[in-house]
Amino acid sequence: MTTTLAPPHSARLSLTPKTTLAGLLDGAWWPRSRDLAAELPPLVDALEEHFGRITRVTVNPTRWPVVPHKVPATGHTVHVGWFTEQDPDKMILLSYTVGRVDLLVIPPETEPAAATRLMAAAAVPGGVLTAGVLVSDEAATGRRMRDARSSEDAWETDGGAALPPLRHPVVGARMIPLPKTTRW
Repeated sequence: MTTTLAPPHSARLSLTPKTTLAGLLDGAWWPRSRDLAAELPPLVDALEEHFGRITRVTVNPTRWPVVPHKVPATGHTVHVGWFTEQDPDKMILLSYTVGRVDLLVIPPETEPAAATRLMAAAAVPGGVLTAGVLVSDEAATGRRMRDARSSEDAWETDGGAALPPLRHPVVGARMIPLPKTTRW
């Protein structure tokens, strides 16, 4: 019996373009699960093209149920550490060539539209918002959008829908011209 493993997914990643503007984040990553041992290798592979060999990663353990000490990557091992003081929505990666890379970590259960907005916001050159602020702002935006949709749905179901277009008002009506000298 032969078992075929599915090829690993590529990392869902958005990086800040190369510029002289330094920001708080270097981009965003949207993992498919909270399994760090499974999610980290594709991320490391994608980042090594841009930043060189990634050697260490730090996370806040509140977002990851299991934080392994080492994770195998292509051709090497990545050492993983955790700090409760670190922003729970941020991952820090260390590289030999670039130094430090800070990424917003988008929760895996995030809706695609919200994740797209977060990835774009985190990749803005010179961005001054922290990972936690971006996630909380997006949560507030999502609530406002859901509230607006539910208000619109309530309007439609309560008889508040727009009136159907009226027929042309002159059809079947008699037109009476006004005198030209009349002032209002």
